[in-house]
Amino acid sequence: MESREDLNSILPFLPLVLRSSNLFWPSQVVETLNSMAAGPDQSGLTTGDALFHSISAIRNSLSLTNQPLASSAHHGYSLFFDKELTGALLACAFFCLFPVIDRGSQNLPTINFDYLFAILYHRHSKMQENKIRCIIHYFRRICSNIPRGFVSFERKVLPLNNCSELFCYPKVNFWINSTIPLCQFKVKDSGLIEDQTFGALEVDFANEYIGGGALHSGCVQEEIRFMINPELIIGMLFLPAMADNEAIEIVGAERFSDYTGYASNFCFSGNHVDKQEMDSLGRRKTLITAIDALCSPGMRQYKLEFLLRLLPEFNREINKAFCGFFDQSKCKQYERLFLGSEEDITDHKDPSRNNLVVHETSSDTRENYVGRSLTPEYSDHKDDIGIATGNWGCGAFGGDPHVKSIIQWLAASQALRPFILYYTFGIESMQSLEKVSEWILAHKWTVGDLWSMLVEYCSQISRGQTHAVFFDWLLPASSKTNLCCFS
Repeated sequence: MESREDLNSILPFLPLVLRSSNLFWPSQVVETLNSMAAGPDQSGLTTGDALFHSISAIRNSLSLTNQPLASSAHHGYSLFFDKELTGALLACAFFCLFPVIDRGSQNLPTINFDYLFAILYHRHSKMQENKIRCIIHYFRRICSNIPRGFVSFERKVLPLNNCSELFCYPKVNFWINSTIPLCQFKVKDSGLIEDQTFGALEVDFANEYIGGGALHSGCVQEEIRFMINPELIIGMLFLPAMADNEAIEIVGAERFSDYTGYASNFCFSGNHVDKQEMDSLGRRKTLITAIDALCSPGMRQYKLEFLLRLLPEFNREINKAFCGFFDQSKCKQYERLFLGSEEDITDHKDPSRNNLVVHETSSDTRENYVGRSLTPEYSDHKDDIGIATGNWGCGAFGGDPHVKSIIQWLAASQALRPFILYYTFGIESMQSLEKVSEWILAHKWTVGDLWSMLVEYCSQISRGQTHAVFFDWLLPASSKTNLCCFS
Protein backbone atom coordinates (compact mmCIF):
# COMPACT_ATOMS: atom_id res chain seq x y z
CA MET A 1 0.00 0.00 0.00
CA GLU A 2 2.91 2.35 0.75
CA SER A 3 3.84 2.41 -2.94
CA ARG A 4 0.40 3.33 -4.21
CA GLU A 5 0.54 6.68 -6.00
CA ASP A 6 -3.19 7.38 -5.59
CA LEU A 7 -2.96 6.96 -1.82
CA ASN A 8 0.27 8.91 -1.39
CA SER A 9 -1.14 11.81 -3.40
CA ILE A 10 -4.11 12.19 -1.08
CA LEU A 11 -2.66 11.10 2.29
CA PRO A 12 -1.67 14.66 3.36
CA PHE A 13 -5.35 15.57 3.12
CA LEU A 14 -6.52 12.67 5.32
CA PRO A 15 -6.71 12.50 9.12
CA LEU A 16 -5.15 9.04 8.89
CA VAL A 17 -1.71 7.51 9.35
CA LEU A 18 -0.23 4.73 7.23
CA ARG A 19 1.28 1.94 9.30
CA SER A 20 2.10 -1.66 8.29
CA SER A 21 0.29 -1.27 4.99
CA ASN A 22 -2.92 -0.18 6.71
CA LEU A 23 -4.63 3.12 7.37
CA PHE A 24 -5.30 4.04 10.99
CA TRP A 25 -6.84 6.96 12.84
CA PRO A 26 -4.36 8.54 15.28
CA SER A 27 -4.76 6.96 18.70
CA GLN A 28 -5.83 10.22 20.39
CA VAL A 29 -8.58 10.65 17.82
CA VAL A 30 -9.75 7.06 18.32
CA GLU A 31 -9.97 7.63 22.08
CA THR A 32 -12.00 10.81 21.62
CA LEU A 33 -14.36 9.21 19.10
CA ASN A 34 -14.88 6.17 21.34
CA SER A 35 -15.72 8.48 24.20
CA MET A 36 -18.17 10.42 22.04
CA ALA A 37 -19.77 7.18 20.80
CA ALA A 38 -20.34 6.02 24.38
CA GLY A 39 -22.69 8.92 24.97
CA PRO A 40 -22.73 12.20 26.88
CA ASP A 41 -22.34 10.57 30.30
CA GLN A 42 -18.83 9.39 29.39
CA SER A 43 -17.78 12.12 26.95
CA GLY A 44 -19.24 15.03 28.89
CA LEU A 45 -20.57 16.47 25.62
CA THR A 46 -24.06 17.44 26.69
CA THR A 47 -24.68 20.33 24.26
CA GLY A 48 -24.26 20.99 20.58
CA ASP A 49 -21.76 23.72 21.42
CA ALA A 50 -19.59 21.27 23.38
CA LEU A 51 -19.75 18.78 20.49
CA PHE A 52 -18.67 21.51 18.06
CA HIS A 53 -15.63 22.43 20.19
CA SER A 54 -14.66 18.76 20.56
CA ILE A 55 -14.78 18.18 16.81
CA SER A 56 -12.80 21.38 16.25
CA ALA A 57 -10.15 20.16 18.69
CA ILE A 58 -9.87 16.88 16.79
CA ARG A 59 -9.51 18.71 13.49
CA ASN A 60 -6.91 21.12 14.82
CA SER A 61 -4.83 18.26 16.21
CA LEU A 62 -4.44 16.63 12.81
CA SER A 63 -2.35 19.33 11.08
CA LEU A 64 -4.01 18.75 7.72
CA THR A 65 -2.54 20.57 4.75
CA ASN A 66 -4.29 23.57 3.25
CA GLN A 67 -2.74 23.01 -0.16
CA PRO A 68 -5.27 22.52 -2.98
CA LEU A 69 -5.94 18.89 -3.83
CA ALA A 70 -6.35 19.59 -7.54
CA SER A 71 -6.00 22.76 -9.53
CA SER A 72 -8.85 24.38 -11.38
CA ALA A 73 -8.13 22.58 -14.59
CA HIS A 74 -7.26 24.07 -17.92
CA HIS A 75 -6.84 20.46 -18.98
CA GLY A 76 -9.04 17.52 -18.13
CA TYR A 77 -7.97 14.97 -15.54
CA SER A 78 -9.28 11.80 -13.90
CA LEU A 79 -8.92 10.61 -10.31
CA PHE A 80 -9.69 7.11 -9.04
CA PHE A 81 -10.64 6.28 -5.43
CA ASP A 82 -11.16 2.84 -3.98
CA LYS A 83 -14.28 2.30 -1.88
CA GLU A 84 -12.42 2.07 1.43
CA LEU A 85 -10.72 5.40 0.83
CA THR A 86 -14.04 6.88 -0.26
CA GLY A 87 -15.60 5.79 3.03
CA ALA A 88 -12.76 7.34 5.01
CA LEU A 89 -13.12 10.64 3.16
CA LEU A 90 -16.87 10.71 3.71
CA ALA A 91 -16.33 10.05 7.41
CA CYS A 92 -13.99 13.06 7.53
CA ALA A 93 -16.64 15.20 5.84
CA PHE A 94 -19.34 13.93 8.20
CA PHE A 95 -17.24 14.87 11.25
CA CYS A 96 -16.35 18.23 9.63
CA LEU A 97 -12.61 17.54 9.65
CA PHE A 98 -11.58 19.08 6.35
CA PRO A 99 -9.93 22.51 6.39
CA VAL A 100 -12.21 25.14 4.88
CA ILE A 101 -9.80 28.07 4.72
CA ASP A 102 -9.56 29.45 1.18
CA ARG A 103 -12.02 26.93 -0.30
CA GLY A 104 -14.15 29.83 -1.51
CA SER A 105 -11.22 31.57 -3.19
CA GLN A 106 -10.39 28.27 -4.92
CA ASN A 107 -14.00 27.95 -6.19
CA LEU A 108 -14.48 24.71 -4.27
CA PRO A 109 -17.90 23.66 -2.95
CA THR A 110 -18.80 22.90 0.65
CA ILE A 111 -17.40 19.56 1.83
CA ASN A 112 -18.04 19.39 5.60
CA PHE A 113 -21.50 18.50 6.93
CA ASP A 114 -21.76 21.32 9.47
CA TYR A 115 -24.14 23.41 7.35
CA LEU A 116 -26.44 20.44 6.91
CA PHE A 117 -26.44 19.76 10.66
CA ALA A 118 -26.97 23.45 11.47
CA ILE A 119 -30.01 23.70 9.20
CA LEU A 120 -31.54 20.68 10.92
CA TYR A 121 -30.82 22.20 14.33
CA HIS A 122 -32.17 25.69 13.60
CA ARG A 123 -35.24 24.72 11.61
CA HIS A 124 -36.04 21.04 11.76
CA SER A 125 -37.45 19.65 8.54
CA LYS A 126 -38.29 16.11 7.54
CA MET A 127 -36.49 16.64 4.24
CA GLN A 128 -33.18 17.47 5.94
CA GLU A 129 -33.64 14.66 8.43
CA ASN A 130 -34.13 12.18 5.62
CA LYS A 131 -31.05 13.39 3.79
CA ILE A 132 -29.02 12.61 6.90
CA ARG A 133 -30.78 9.25 7.25
CA CYS A 134 -29.45 8.34 3.78
CA ILE A 135 -25.90 9.15 4.89
CA ILE A 136 -26.24 7.24 8.17
CA HIS A 137 -27.55 4.26 6.24
CA TYR A 138 -24.49 4.41 3.98
CA PHE A 139 -22.15 4.30 6.99
CA ARG A 140 -24.06 1.40 8.51
CA ARG A 141 -23.68 -0.53 5.29
CA ILE A 142 -19.96 0.01 4.83
CA CYS A 143 -19.19 -0.61 8.50
CA SER A 144 -20.66 -4.08 8.21
CA ASN A 145 -19.12 -4.79 4.81
CA ILE A 146 -16.71 -2.42 3.09
CA PRO A 147 -17.56 -2.47 -0.63
CA ARG A 148 -14.89 -3.27 -3.18
CA GLY A 149 -14.06 -1.46 -6.36
CA PHE A 150 -13.37 2.09 -7.47
CA VAL A 151 -15.09 5.36 -8.26
CA SER A 152 -13.58 7.69 -10.86
CA PHE A 153 -14.06 11.43 -11.32
CA GLU A 154 -13.15 12.94 -14.68
CA ARG A 155 -13.07 16.65 -15.42
CA LYS A 156 -13.90 17.00 -19.12
CA VAL A 157 -12.67 20.17 -20.81
CA LEU A 158 -13.20 21.63 -24.28
CA PRO A 159 -10.28 24.12 -24.63
CA LEU A 160 -11.56 27.54 -25.64
CA ASN A 161 -9.04 28.59 -28.26
CA ASN A 162 -5.47 28.33 -29.54
CA CYS A 163 -5.41 24.75 -28.34
CA SER A 164 -3.01 22.02 -29.32
CA GLU A 165 -5.36 19.33 -28.01
CA LEU A 166 -7.41 17.01 -30.18
CA PHE A 167 -10.30 19.44 -30.50
CA CYS A 168 -11.49 22.78 -29.12
CA TYR A 169 -14.70 24.40 -27.95
CA PRO A 170 -16.97 24.21 -31.02
CA LYS A 171 -17.78 27.32 -32.98
CA VAL A 172 -21.23 27.95 -34.36
CA ASN A 173 -20.33 26.57 -37.82
CA PHE A 174 -19.68 23.23 -36.16
CA TRP A 175 -23.42 23.03 -35.56
CA ILE A 176 -24.82 24.84 -38.59
CA ASN A 177 -22.80 22.78 -41.08
CA SER A 178 -23.19 19.42 -39.37
CA THR A 179 -24.53 16.60 -41.55
CA ILE A 180 -24.61 14.10 -38.69
CA PRO A 181 -28.05 12.43 -38.54
CA LEU A 182 -30.05 12.80 -35.38
CA CYS A 183 -29.82 9.85 -33.01
CA GLN A 184 -32.78 7.79 -31.90
CA PHE A 185 -35.06 9.48 -29.39
CA LYS A 186 -37.22 7.60 -26.86
CA VAL A 187 -39.62 9.49 -24.60
CA LYS A 188 -40.35 8.15 -21.11
CA ASP A 189 -43.35 9.83 -19.49
CA SER A 190 -42.82 8.02 -16.19
CA GLY A 191 -39.85 6.71 -14.26
CA LEU A 192 -36.59 8.23 -13.08
CA ILE A 193 -33.20 8.63 -14.73
CA GLU A 194 -31.40 6.72 -11.99
CA ASP A 195 -33.70 3.72 -12.49
CA GLN A 196 -33.06 3.34 -16.22
CA THR A 197 -31.87 -0.11 -17.28
CA PHE A 198 -30.54 0.68 -20.75
CA GLY A 199 -26.91 1.12 -19.68
CA ALA A 200 -27.01 4.83 -20.57
CA LEU A 201 -24.93 7.77 -19.36
CA GLU A 202 -27.15 9.46 -16.77
CA VAL A 203 -27.33 13.26 -16.68
CA ASP A 204 -26.93 15.10 -13.38
CA PHE A 205 -28.75 18.44 -13.66
CA ALA A 206 -25.85 20.01 -11.85
CA ASN A 207 -25.00 23.25 -10.18
CA GLU A 208 -21.73 24.77 -11.41
CA TYR A 209 -20.47 23.75 -7.97
CA ILE A 210 -20.79 19.97 -8.14
CA GLY A 211 -23.31 18.65 -5.63
CA GLY A 212 -25.22 21.92 -5.49
CA GLY A 213 -27.07 22.18 -2.20
CA ALA A 214 -26.53 18.55 -1.18
CA LEU A 215 -24.79 19.62 2.05
CA HIS A 216 -27.03 22.65 2.44
CA SER A 217 -30.82 22.91 2.11
CA GLY A 218 -31.18 21.72 -1.50
CA CYS A 219 -33.18 18.60 -2.30
CA VAL A 220 -33.92 18.39 -6.02
CA GLN A 221 -32.50 16.13 -8.72
CA GLU A 222 -28.77 16.58 -8.09
CA GLU A 223 -28.97 16.72 -4.31
CA ILE A 224 -31.15 13.60 -4.12
CA ARG A 225 -28.69 11.70 -6.32
CA PHE A 226 -25.85 12.67 -4.00
CA MET A 227 -27.80 11.35 -1.00
CA ILE A 228 -28.73 7.97 -2.48
CA ASN A 229 -25.23 7.59 -4.05
CA PRO A 230 -23.16 9.18 -1.25
CA GLU A 231 -19.81 8.37 -2.90
CA LEU A 232 -20.59 11.23 -5.31
CA ILE A 233 -20.02 13.65 -2.44
CA ILE A 234 -16.27 12.98 -2.60
CA GLY A 235 -16.10 15.02 -5.80
CA MET A 236 -17.09 18.06 -3.76
CA LEU A 237 -13.76 17.79 -1.95
CA PHE A 238 -11.53 18.58 -4.90
CA LEU A 239 -13.55 19.58 -8.00
CA PRO A 240 -13.71 23.38 -8.47
CA ALA A 241 -16.73 25.05 -10.03
CA MET A 242 -17.28 24.15 -13.66
CA ALA A 243 -16.59 26.76 -16.31
CA ASP A 244 -18.74 27.08 -19.44
CA ASN A 245 -16.47 24.68 -21.31
CA GLU A 246 -16.31 21.96 -18.63
CA ALA A 247 -18.32 18.97 -17.44
CA ILE A 248 -17.70 16.23 -14.88
CA GLU A 249 -18.16 12.51 -15.51
CA ILE A 250 -18.35 10.09 -12.57
CA VAL A 251 -18.23 6.32 -12.98
CA GLY A 252 -18.80 3.69 -10.32
CA ALA A 253 -20.79 5.43 -7.59
CA GLU A 254 -22.89 2.81 -5.83
CA ARG A 255 -26.49 3.42 -4.83
CA PHE A 256 -27.27 2.58 -1.19
CA SER A 257 -30.73 4.04 -0.54
CA ASP A 258 -34.24 4.04 -1.91
CA TYR A 259 -36.45 7.08 -1.54
CA THR A 260 -39.85 8.55 -2.20
CA GLY A 261 -40.91 12.11 -2.90
CA TYR A 262 -39.06 15.14 -4.16
CA ALA A 263 -37.88 18.45 -2.69
CA SER A 264 -39.75 19.07 0.60
CA ASN A 265 -41.43 15.65 0.32
CA PHE A 266 -38.18 13.71 -0.01
CA CYS A 267 -38.08 10.68 2.27
CA PHE A 268 -35.56 7.88 2.81
CA SER A 269 -37.45 4.62 2.23
CA GLY A 270 -34.90 1.93 2.97
CA ASN A 271 -31.98 -0.07 1.68
CA HIS A 272 -31.13 -0.35 -2.00
CA VAL A 273 -29.10 -3.26 -3.38
CA ASP A 274 -27.15 -2.02 -6.39
CA LYS A 275 -26.96 -4.81 -8.97
CA GLN A 276 -24.87 -2.98 -11.55
CA GLU A 277 -21.98 -5.16 -12.64
CA MET A 278 -18.35 -4.01 -12.67
CA ASP A 279 -16.31 -2.79 -15.62
CA SER A 280 -12.73 -3.86 -16.35
CA LEU A 281 -11.41 -1.13 -14.01
CA GLY A 282 -13.42 -2.32 -11.03
CA ARG A 283 -16.09 0.38 -11.26
CA ARG A 284 -19.82 -0.23 -11.21
CA LYS A 285 -21.31 0.47 -14.62
CA THR A 286 -23.15 3.53 -13.35
CA LEU A 287 -22.10 6.47 -15.51
CA ILE A 288 -23.12 9.99 -14.52
CA THR A 289 -22.32 13.22 -16.33
CA ALA A 290 -22.74 16.53 -14.48
CA ILE A 291 -23.61 19.53 -16.64
CA ASP A 292 -24.77 22.88 -15.28
CA ALA A 293 -27.36 24.96 -17.11
CA LEU A 294 -27.63 28.72 -16.98
CA CYS A 295 -29.80 29.85 -14.10
CA SER A 296 -32.99 31.89 -14.63
CA PRO A 297 -32.31 32.73 -18.28
CA GLY A 298 -35.83 34.11 -18.93
CA MET A 299 -36.18 35.65 -22.37
CA ARG A 300 -32.40 35.70 -22.65
CA GLN A 301 -32.46 32.03 -23.60
CA TYR A 302 -34.03 32.92 -26.96
CA LYS A 303 -31.61 35.72 -27.83
CA LEU A 304 -28.52 35.24 -29.94
CA GLU A 305 -26.29 36.40 -27.12
CA PHE A 306 -27.59 33.40 -25.17
CA LEU A 307 -27.26 30.88 -27.99
CA LEU A 308 -23.94 32.43 -29.04
CA ARG A 309 -22.48 33.09 -25.62
CA LEU A 310 -18.83 33.77 -24.65
CA LEU A 311 -17.87 35.15 -28.07
CA PRO A 312 -20.05 35.82 -31.13
CA GLU A 313 -19.02 32.51 -32.66
CA PHE A 314 -19.54 30.46 -29.50
CA ASN A 315 -22.68 29.00 -27.99
CA ARG A 316 -22.86 27.95 -24.39
CA GLU A 317 -25.69 25.55 -23.61
CA ILE A 318 -25.26 23.18 -26.53
CA ASN A 319 -21.49 23.06 -26.04
CA LYS A 320 -21.97 22.41 -22.33
CA ALA A 321 -24.15 19.42 -23.20
CA PHE A 322 -21.68 18.29 -25.89
CA CYS A 323 -18.84 18.45 -23.36
CA GLY A 324 -20.84 16.26 -20.99
CA PHE A 325 -21.88 13.81 -23.71
CA PHE A 326 -18.74 13.26 -25.75
CA ASP A 327 -17.21 9.80 -25.52
CA GLN A 328 -13.44 9.50 -25.12
CA SER A 329 -13.45 6.21 -27.02
CA LYS A 330 -14.58 8.06 -30.16
CA CYS A 331 -11.76 10.60 -30.21
CA LYS A 332 -10.61 9.66 -33.71
CA GLN A 333 -14.11 10.21 -35.07
CA TYR A 334 -14.37 13.55 -33.25
CA GLU A 335 -11.04 14.58 -34.72
CA ARG A 336 -12.49 14.15 -38.19
CA LEU A 337 -15.53 16.16 -37.14
CA PHE A 338 -13.44 19.11 -35.99
CA LEU A 339 -11.29 18.91 -39.09
CA GLY A 340 -14.43 19.25 -41.17
CA SER A 341 -14.24 15.73 -42.63
CA GLU A 342 -17.67 14.57 -41.53
CA GLU A 343 -17.99 12.36 -44.57
CA ASP A 344 -15.24 10.10 -43.18
CA ILE A 345 -17.08 9.20 -40.00
CA THR A 346 -18.14 5.59 -40.04
CA ASP A 347 -21.81 5.07 -40.90
CA HIS A 348 -22.80 8.63 -40.09
CA LYS A 349 -24.74 8.92 -43.31
CA ASP A 350 -26.44 5.57 -42.93
CA PRO A 351 -30.14 6.37 -42.46
CA SER A 352 -30.61 3.13 -40.55
CA ARG A 353 -28.61 4.71 -37.73
CA ASN A 354 -31.90 6.33 -36.73
CA ASN A 355 -33.25 2.81 -36.10
CA LEU A 356 -30.77 1.65 -33.49
CA VAL A 357 -31.92 -1.07 -31.17
CA VAL A 358 -31.69 0.06 -27.55
CA HIS A 359 -31.48 -2.88 -25.17
CA GLU A 360 -32.94 -2.68 -21.71
CA THR A 361 -30.93 -4.79 -19.32
CA SER A 362 -32.48 -7.01 -16.72
CA SER A 363 -32.91 -5.69 -13.21
CA ASP A 364 -31.40 -8.94 -11.95
CA THR A 365 -28.38 -9.19 -14.23
CA ARG A 366 -26.94 -6.70 -16.66
CA GLU A 367 -25.55 -9.48 -18.84
CA ASN A 368 -28.97 -10.58 -20.10
CA TYR A 369 -30.34 -8.24 -22.73
CA VAL A 370 -34.09 -8.27 -22.95
CA GLY A 371 -34.03 -6.93 -26.50
CA ARG A 372 -36.65 -4.30 -25.80
CA SER A 373 -36.32 -2.47 -29.09
CA LEU A 374 -37.31 1.07 -29.72
CA THR A 375 -37.44 0.11 -33.37
CA PRO A 376 -36.82 -3.43 -34.61
CA GLU A 377 -34.99 -2.88 -37.85
CA TYR A 378 -31.40 -2.39 -36.78
CA SER A 379 -28.64 -4.69 -35.60
CA ASP A 380 -27.06 -5.14 -32.19
CA HIS A 381 -25.38 -2.11 -30.58
CA LYS A 382 -24.83 -3.43 -27.06
CA ASP A 383 -21.55 -1.58 -26.61
CA ASP A 384 -22.88 1.84 -27.59
CA ILE A 385 -23.79 3.98 -24.59
CA GLY A 386 -26.65 6.41 -25.03
CA ILE A 387 -27.85 9.31 -22.87
CA ALA A 388 -30.55 9.22 -20.16
CA THR A 389 -31.72 12.73 -19.42
CA GLY A 390 -34.74 14.96 -18.88
CA ASN A 391 -35.73 18.57 -18.36
CA TRP A 392 -32.22 19.86 -17.73
CA GLY A 393 -32.14 23.36 -16.27
CA CYS A 394 -35.94 23.67 -16.42
CA GLY A 395 -37.09 23.35 -12.82
CA ALA A 396 -35.56 25.72 -10.31
CA PHE A 397 -33.33 27.13 -13.05
CA GLY A 398 -36.30 28.23 -15.19
CA GLY A 399 -35.26 27.03 -18.66
CA ASP A 400 -37.62 26.26 -21.55
CA PRO A 401 -38.06 22.46 -21.59
CA HIS A 402 -38.78 22.43 -25.34
CA VAL A 403 -35.56 24.23 -26.17
CA LYS A 404 -33.49 22.25 -23.66
CA SER A 405 -34.75 18.90 -24.95
CA ILE A 406 -33.73 19.85 -28.50
CA ILE A 407 -30.33 21.17 -27.38
CA GLN A 408 -29.58 17.86 -25.64
CA TRP A 409 -30.73 15.88 -28.68
CA LEU A 410 -28.42 17.87 -30.92
CA ALA A 411 -25.47 17.48 -28.53
CA ALA A 412 -25.98 13.73 -28.12
CA SER A 413 -26.24 13.24 -31.88
CA GLN A 414 -23.14 15.31 -32.59
CA ALA A 415 -21.31 13.33 -29.89
CA LEU A 416 -22.20 10.19 -31.90
CA ARG A 417 -24.32 8.75 -29.12
CA PRO A 418 -26.75 6.12 -30.44
CA PHE A 419 -29.84 7.22 -28.53
CA ILE A 420 -31.45 9.49 -25.96
CA LEU A 421 -33.87 8.32 -23.29
CA TYR A 422 -35.79 11.43 -22.34
CA TYR A 423 -37.69 11.43 -19.05
CA THR A 424 -40.40 14.11 -19.06
CA PHE A 425 -41.42 13.39 -15.43
CA GLY A 426 -45.02 13.72 -16.61
CA ILE A 427 -44.84 17.47 -17.29
CA GLU A 428 -47.87 18.50 -19.33
CA SER A 429 -45.94 20.86 -21.62
CA MET A 430 -43.84 17.92 -22.85
CA GLN A 431 -46.73 15.69 -23.92
CA SER A 432 -46.07 16.34 -27.61
CA LEU A 433 -42.32 15.59 -27.43
CA GLU A 434 -42.69 12.04 -28.72
CA LYS A 435 -44.81 13.17 -31.67
CA VAL A 436 -42.34 15.92 -32.54
CA SER A 437 -39.30 13.61 -32.34
CA GLU A 438 -41.00 10.98 -34.52
CA TRP A 439 -41.88 13.62 -37.13
CA ILE A 440 -38.31 14.94 -37.21
CA LEU A 441 -36.79 11.46 -37.50
CA ALA A 442 -39.25 10.53 -40.25
CA HIS A 443 -37.91 13.48 -42.26
CA LYS A 444 -34.30 12.36 -41.65
CA TRP A 445 -33.11 15.73 -40.43
CA THR A 446 -29.46 16.28 -39.60
CA VAL A 447 -27.98 18.09 -36.62
CA GLY A 448 -27.45 21.14 -38.85
CA ASP A 449 -31.07 21.10 -40.01
CA LEU A 450 -32.54 21.03 -36.50
CA TRP A 451 -30.02 23.54 -35.14
CA SER A 452 -30.93 25.99 -37.89
CA MET A 453 -34.63 25.62 -37.05
CA LEU A 454 -33.92 26.22 -33.36
CA VAL A 455 -31.93 29.38 -34.13
CA GLU A 456 -34.73 30.66 -36.39
CA TYR A 457 -37.35 30.02 -33.72
CA CYS A 458 -35.30 31.79 -31.05
CA SER A 459 -34.77 34.70 -33.40
CA GLN A 460 -38.50 35.01 -34.05
CA ILE A 461 -39.59 34.73 -30.42
CA SER A 462 -36.97 37.22 -29.23
CA ARG A 463 -38.23 39.74 -31.83
CA GLY A 464 -41.86 39.13 -30.88
CA GLN A 465 -42.71 37.56 -34.26
CA THR A 466 -44.14 34.45 -32.61
CA HIS A 467 -45.53 33.57 -29.21
CA ALA A 468 -45.92 29.87 -29.89
CA VAL A 469 -43.99 27.27 -27.93
CA PHE A 470 -41.27 25.59 -29.98
CA PHE A 471 -43.05 22.29 -30.64
CA ASP A 472 -46.20 24.06 -31.89
CA TRP A 473 -44.10 26.39 -34.02
CA LEU A 474 -42.09 23.52 -35.52
CA LEU A 475 -44.69 20.85 -36.18
CA PRO A 476 -46.93 21.44 -39.23
CA ALA A 477 -50.61 21.68 -38.39
CA SER A 478 -51.45 18.62 -40.50
CA SER A 479 -48.96 16.52 -38.55
CA LYS A 480 -50.30 17.43 -35.13
CA THR A 481 -53.22 15.06 -35.61
CA ASN A 482 -51.90 12.69 -38.25
CA LEU A 483 -48.24 11.77 -38.43
CA CYS A 484 -48.84 9.88 -41.65
CA CYS A 485 -49.50 13.06 -43.58
CA PHE A 486 -45.93 14.02 -44.40
CA SER A 487 -45.25 16.78 -46.84
